Amino acid sequence: MMRGRVLIAAGSDSGGGAGIQADIKTVMALGGYAMTAITALTAQDTHGVQAVMGVPPDFICQQMRMAFDDIGVDAIKTGMLADAATIDAVCDVLEGRRTPLVVDPVMSAKGGASLQQAEALGQLKRRLIPLATVLTPNVPEAEILTGMTIASESDMHRAAHALLTLGAQAVLLKGGHLEGPEVVDVLVTMTGTQQWRSPRIASRHTHGTGCTLASGVATGLAQGLSLYDATARARAYVQAAIRSAPGFGGGHGPLNHAVTIDAEALVALTRVG
Repeated sequence: MMRGRVLIAAGSDSGGGAGIQADIKTVMALGGYAMTAITALTAQDTHGVQAVMGVPPDFICQQMRMAFDDIGVDAIKTGMLADAATIDAVCDVLEGRRTPLVVDPVMSAKGGASLQQAEALGQLKRRLIPLATVLTPNVPEAEILTGMTIASESDMHRAAHALLTLGAQAVLLKGGHLEGPEVVDVLVTMTGTQQWRSPRIASRHTHGTGCTLASGVATGLAQGLSLYDATARARAYVQAAIRSAPGFGGGHGPLNHAVTIDAEALVALTRVG
């Protein structure tokens, strides 16, 4: 049964591996209902981003408000918010609402292209992060937000606690960018710290992992899961999607977002009768 209405405010990835496309696939694969407020259009493939075109802030607001006013929203996930005006538009809609909010502070694409203007950083800290139920940076994003160098697991813990002072209720710091045979993710709240360890999967098909994890967490929160359970399920989903990646593209390829779907069972359904 479809359960949990998730509104995603993020950029579109024309290659389908990250951004709004990955978000929608993730929410639906985990049994939720996805709605979108597109904040930017990108022209990109597995090799990188070639062009970006922003969406007017007023139109971003309109997309979000229509989702709230008609279908309703159980959780929100934000991704690519390219400039201060876009962040202000999103915050104007979200301030005063009690809906769980997952903030994925997307700053660059997998290939290194910048997806956020430098002047947006202050607005991200001042307005959006304090609204977050959970902030989900990767290591490079956490370094930018804190000004710290993160080179070890202990650095991750220090940075996550520093990020918590920006006002989010929780910080999920993703350790995939650090070297080593294991990937460690750290979840810090005002009441404690939890972490997950998993063997590193050797694959170049990891485009969209951050978007996918954040949307997976948002789906869990929309469905009434605790933050811990939502995170654990989202991590397991991302790992399965990497392991079964289709191998598309010559660069950083997409995940298999359909890993939860039993294609053979669907084929069998078409043969009934």
